[in-house]
Amino acid sequence: MRLARKLAIGSAAGIILAGTGLVLLDIADRAYPPPLDKAETVSAEVVDADGQLLRAFATPEGLWRLKTTAADVDPQFLKMLVAYEDRRFYSHAGVDLQAIARAALQLLTNGRIVSGASTLSMQVARLIEPRQGRSLSAKLLQMARAIQIERRLSKAQILDLYLTHAPYGGNLEGVRAASLAYFGKEPRRLTVAEAALLVALPQLPEKRRPDRNLATAEVARKRVLERVAVAEAVGEGEAARAEIVPVPSQRMQLPALAAHVAEAARRKDPKARQYETTLKKQVQAGLEAVARASALKLGPKLSIAMVMADAQTGDIVGEVGSADYFDASRSGWIDMARANRSPGSTLKPFIYGLAFEEGLVSQETIIEDRPADFFGYRPRNFDMSYQGDVTVREALQLSLNVPAVKLLDAVNPVKLLIRFRRAEVRPLLPPNETPGLAIGLGGLGITLKDLVQLYTALANRGQPVRIGDGVNDRPGKIDGEGMLDPVAVWNIADILSGVIPPAGAPKRGIAYKTGTSYGYRDAWSVGYDGRYVLGVWVGRPDNSAVPGLTGYGTAAPILFEGFAKSGIATTPLPRPPLGAIRIAQAELPISQRRFAINPSGLLATTGREPAPQIVYPPEGAHVDLGAKSGDLSPLMLKLQGGRPPYRWLANGKPLPDISRRRTNQWMPDGGGYSKLTVIDAMGRAASVGVFID
Repeated sequence: MRLARKLAIGSAAGIILAGTGLVLLDIADRAYPPPLDKAETVSAEVVDADGQLLRAFATPEGLWRLKTTAADVDPQFLKMLVAYEDRRFYSHAGVDLQAIARAALQLLTNGRIVSGASTLSMQVARLIEPRQGRSLSAKLLQMARAIQIERRLSKAQILDLYLTHAPYGGNLEGVRAASLAYFGKEPRRLTVAEAALLVALPQLPEKRRPDRNLATAEVARKRVLERVAVAEAVGEGEAARAEIVPVPSQRMQLPALAAHVAEAARRKDPKARQYETTLKKQVQAGLEAVARASALKLGPKLSIAMVMADAQTGDIVGEVGSADYFDASRSGWIDMARANRSPGSTLKPFIYGLAFEEGLVSQETIIEDRPADFFGYRPRNFDMSYQGDVTVREALQLSLNVPAVKLLDAVNPVKLLIRFRRAEVRPLLPPNETPGLAIGLGGLGITLKDLVQLYTALANRGQPVRIGDGVNDRPGKIDGEGMLDPVAVWNIADILSGVIPPAGAPKRGIAYKTGTSYGYRDAWSVGYDGRYVLGVWVGRPDNSAVPGLTGYGTAAPILFEGFAKSGIATTPLPRPPLGAIRIAQAELPISQRRFAINPSGLLATTGREPAPQIVYPPEGAHVDLGAKSGDLSPLMLKLQGGRPPYRWLANGKPLPDISRRRTNQWMPDGGGYSKLTVIDAMGRAASVGVFID
């Protein structure tokens, strides 16, 4: 009876002591938790549309530590890792007592350490809370931390921490960073030899670095492959075959694509861990390679920018801001894809598109290319020569200046800019200047990105799309009217697809236009097929002249090379819409056989001046000047006849200046109905009523 009572009292005391111990352990665990928050610091990553790594940023400590999960790694590597490092990983609670007993026995028997007893959980504890030196107290702390970690995290989470933080020499941490540096690929598919090397390196990462200690790395890999458990994990004979595979002796650079897009994304959100882009890694790598190689051929100080966009979705699939981000001689840090530059002749297709849309010309209409004076503005061709009578098709393909200016004068420069607004593009005009005829030859500023956005309308039956910034801006369809009529767009594509490719470039089924700005400062080429638009700019970031720089000779070869190296298959240009046909000159209506408007944009008159007549805007016209958006543009005014000088009135109020020209501009106060009147020197007047939209 007394014995039973003593046993009962002893059992109760034991339970109380055990309970008290557990409570104390729990209190200690809560008071001194493992520093898991330190494990959250990883390299920020920029990835493409498919999740492939484009670029990574080092951690504040200068480490390449790419977040890695078991799903990112070859399953065979995981089997080899557990077999070599911690066979009972999935069954112990952080500390492997069997391994500790074995290691202690080997130490007593051999007088030295034969094998370790660290579990993967203990290694994670050491990685997130490193300690100087190896001591019994440090090892005991690792064990305690391992138990704490096991209480807080699942086995999968612990394994992910190891895969992310395992050291691989230098500033490489984690399996992904090591695989990219030594094999040039993500670790999703590893050979047995590659997996064995990645298992071996973390034990002594500096001594076993293959780029510095190749022989030591080979021995370490062999030790992994000879472990019986590893051999069982990889299959019979695989370990022996893996031993004869050479170990890589050099460290490769981690992916470093899309520098300007990556930097822009990071400035917007410095704390983000991952930046998703619309870029395609294959396209981006191809365009950057073309830009670098082309810049080396062209010579020093020149830079190259390229933008490739999907004309249906608006996604930027490739963007190069400079030939080399780190080349100071080319000011590589400047993103020339977003810099305003003179576009040269690249806007001419839109002038011709308006002329086609308004029925002023057809492809075979004859137009004169001869010296002309547009109220003091005398455009000349690039080669300083003139072709005489040419067809509209030839004029656009040869990029003749005088015909383009004649058509722009007829359709109105303001109207051209209004159409650009439909594409949400607002070019930069010179300070305090209204749109003039010079804009047709590059007399304004536009970015390469915006130019590509304009050209999406040509690749998309006249409907422009908003192209994003590659990261944050949402691309997509622009609501509202199309930029150009589909028939006009087809005519442009039919003409530009017939332009001869530059020497040595294969035919690719694209339509393209080139441009050279005044003073040989900018060379451009923009091309498109039925799906993608690629724009190329070449020049010096400091805007200095480059003798011999031309759109056709310099930028066009890069355009064709860029399409080829992008890896994207050509999409045929859209089929002709209803009513889109090329009519022979003899079959054209008489009014379209020759463009008969003189340099002022007016029909020629003879004899004594007739009374003034307002020819633009016509009576009752609805003119889209942006009244709905509140960002009004000036209205171009044109008249025929009358004797100068002329006084214009708008709603009964005279315009500030009396003009001797038959063209003028008026800035309305807002939308709605307005009455415009002109009075000539003889007191004769003409009026029209218009609606400002």
